[in-house]
Amino acid sequence: MKTLRFILVVCFSLFSALIQAQTLRTEVFDLLNLDYPGLEKVKDACGRQQWKEAAELLLDYYRNRSGIVYPDLDLEHIKASKRDWQWADDALEHTFFVHEGYQPSFNYGKDIDWQYWPVKDNELRWQLHRHKWFTPMGKVYRVSGDEKYAREWVFQYMDWIKKNPLIEINDDDFQQVIEGNLKGDKENMRYAWRPLEVSHRIQDQIPQFLLFNSSKFFTPEFLTEFLVNYHRHAAHILKHYTKQGNHLLFEAQRMVYAGTFFPELKDAEKWRKSGIDVLNREIKKQVYDDGGQFELDPHYHLAAINIFCKALRMADVNGFRQEFPEEYAQTIKNMIEFYSNICFPDYTNPCFSDAKLGERSGEIRNYKEWLQLFPDCEWIRFYATEGREGTPLPYLSHAAKESGFFTFRTGWEQDATVMVVKAGPKGEWHCQPDNGTFELWVNGRNLFPDSGSYIYAGHGEVMKLRNWFRRTASHNTLTLDGKNLETTQSVTKLWKPEGDVQILVTENPSYADLKHRRTVFFVDQKFFVIVDEAVGTATGTVNLNYHLAEGEVSINKADFAITTSYEGDSNVKLQCFPEQKAVMNEVEGWRSTAYRKRVPRKAVTLDVEKKGKDAVRYISVIYPVKNADNAPKLYASFSNKHFQEDGVVVTVMIDGKKFNLAANLQK
Repeated sequence: MKTLRFILVVCFSLFSALIQAQTLRTEVFDLLNLDYPGLEKVKDACGRQQWKEAAELLLDYYRNRSGIVYPDLDLEHIKASKRDWQWADDALEHTFFVHEGYQPSFNYGKDIDWQYWPVKDNELRWQLHRHKWFTPMGKVYRVSGDEKYAREWVFQYMDWIKKNPLIEINDDDFQQVIEGNLKGDKENMRYAWRPLEVSHRIQDQIPQFLLFNSSKFFTPEFLTEFLVNYHRHAAHILKHYTKQGNHLLFEAQRMVYAGTFFPELKDAEKWRKSGIDVLNREIKKQVYDDGGQFELDPHYHLAAINIFCKALRMADVNGFRQEFPEEYAQTIKNMIEFYSNICFPDYTNPCFSDAKLGERSGEIRNYKEWLQLFPDCEWIRFYATEGREGTPLPYLSHAAKESGFFTFRTGWEQDATVMVVKAGPKGEWHCQPDNGTFELWVNGRNLFPDSGSYIYAGHGEVMKLRNWFRRTASHNTLTLDGKNLETTQSVTKLWKPEGDVQILVTENPSYADLKHRRTVFFVDQKFFVIVDEAVGTATGTVNLNYHLAEGEVSINKADFAITTSYEGDSNVKLQCFPEQKAVMNEVEGWRSTAYRKRVPRKAVTLDVEKKGKDAVRYISVIYPVKNADNAPKLYASFSNKHFQEDGVVVTVMIDGKKFNLAANLQK
């Protein structure tokens, strides 16, 4: 007992020593606009060079400040979830929640090692510096009143500053840092001071400031440390914005936050204006007229919507909405409409490219937040209220031709049939070479889910895993010799979303001397016929790849047929009718819905040897059924005996019933 008491006394002494060692950073008063309303007493103390008094008055000002609204936190109704408590208590022992994909969390040592890298996944190293556990510590502190959380937060905050210095280097060297070409302290800057991580801290330190500033450990000295560090962060982003993409959007939105929440700082107006200027510019650059975001990834499309919305909401509540033009809000609305069209009835999105699978509750929460910005939009109200109020979009099947997302839809209910096809232009970094792929939802189940991404980037085995999920052959599309597409630039040749037979025709110049034309027929709102044509002088093995949902799947290689026997009333029979001699092979199959989470599933390829200039052609009939025992007998053949540029004609038999299907590409 005496030993334990001694240890506690020593630990407390160390904490106290650290806090007492905090320096009152007088340079903070040079960063402040001392003429800002409310800082009169602070200015007077500075004029008398009474720096401690000025810091005390500044802390008193912030503890009692009003007029600046932070819409993402309600201090009067703080709640700490079970997860918040877990993260906060673990953090007391320096076990930090860094990434959902790496659980249980790693311990970073009594003397925190901010460069500890237990798995050579770049995300694990980057996201350590986002300090995700800091805000939960603040919530637990406010709910419990236990000062140990505030004391530990102050300790970790100061420890991070000490061990992760920002080294002043020129722009060229900083680019080398970001690309990972420098070593030592500069190598650590790649992770600690990458602008995206800096922007995370800029945003998250606002609620931390609000949650902790009433603590006795949030001293006047610490306030000066905090503000100097915060200013350093914003100044760093202002100088080193990421050149493009979603990172740039995140950074700009968070600079709007920084400049709005700390208007007392001289540079605050410059920060806010820079963020607004970037967002106003990039919303025109990154978003197609059809509402799709140029990374062509549903997950990052959603992230971009929420970035634009967060900045607009901050402007609304703090009185500068006029700095965003009306077309900015209209573009957000177009992006929401795009997203609604590609999602399934359970609100989840396709996992195309690097997308993660959303959760119903979170997606509904998104719609509720969007409804606050667009209260008169009845279709947003419909999705926000799960159909209890409002009306859905006034159409079913939909095309976003510029972005290359096409949806065949029978309705918005759980038992609807929904196919989403991805066949668009070259996307940005998070886009995968998957042109022509699709997902198919039937009667409450996704029957052909995308493989997802599993992991992003790192060393050795990490990159092997990423490359497997990213590769073209891991998608429901066509490849040559199993290789990744050399060109991803699909062109829409035909879109007919009405009538008993709805039609989509896209073409992609997939490889040198080989283009892929995919024609999709949606017949009587019951079944699909997909015609794949590989055209050109290239030779090799043409592969038609199909990846099923996990569960019981029967594969008949002789008949090129697949039949599922999943639990419930959502099953499918797929049968392929290749024009040339083909072989069906069962191959490795995986599906990932979240980072480092995957499940095995059945996958096949139908391989045809292409030896000359003749096109390789397949017809696939995809017939949804409730029960595998009720699967019909299928047959299909080409009516036009050779590939024709002006379209394709096929005959399909379903239990003897004949369907003549034609896609006419003549203008």
